[in-house]
Amino acid sequence: MWTWLIETLKNGMDFFHGVTGSYGLAIIILTVIIKVILLPFGFSQISMTQKMQAIQPELEELKKKYRNDPQKLQKKQLELWQKHGINPLAGCLPMLLQFPFLIAFFQVLYGFDYIGASQFLWIPDLSRPDPIYILPILAAATTYWQTRIASASSDPSQKSMMYIFPIMIGWFSTRYAAGLSVYWVVSNLFQIVQQYLMPKPKAGAAKGETG
Repeated sequence: MWTWLIETLKNGMDFFHGVTGSYGLAIIILTVIIKVILLPFGFSQISMTQKMQAIQPELEELKKKYRNDPQKLQKKQLELWQKHGINPLAGCLPMLLQFPFLIAFFQVLYGFDYIGASQFLWIPDLSRPDPIYILPILAAATTYWQTRIASASSDPSQKSMMYIFPIMIGWFSTRYAAGLSVYWVVSNLFQIVQQYLMPKPKAGAAKGETG
């Protein structure tokens, strides 16, 4: 399956390059296709995130009430999640599903045999890092933006990842092929738009059962 995915992405690059005449556009089109395929899982993740955000006040109250009794706190958290139909692990599934595509795309773009010109916009060569660091900045900024609006936790350790992860992505983008950064930026923008288009839960929905 892994080899099949890599070969499919390679063939997709060649096909869309033939259609558009641009490897940059080919990467963007393939990225959008991948995101559309994963769209049902993405909406499921957003829905779960919104539910988690809606019950944050109740979770904070539980943390205050049972701060000296970790076992009781864990039990009450599980009960609260069950009451509102929340499975925290389900929110990780879409991210896990993206990793095979990301790793396969990395392998494709890292050693891709570009035929002819591989420049795109201000980028002179998609097989090499962006020499003026615009893409790394965009990759870091869109990662921070996407992580911030998707965050459903007030845990300080998780909030710190909102800063650490974008910095890591920005650093990687200075080291690897610009084509991979194009994929990452477009993927982030797709998820950001998807997040804003997702219907917001009605106020007080999380407390509907107890009102």
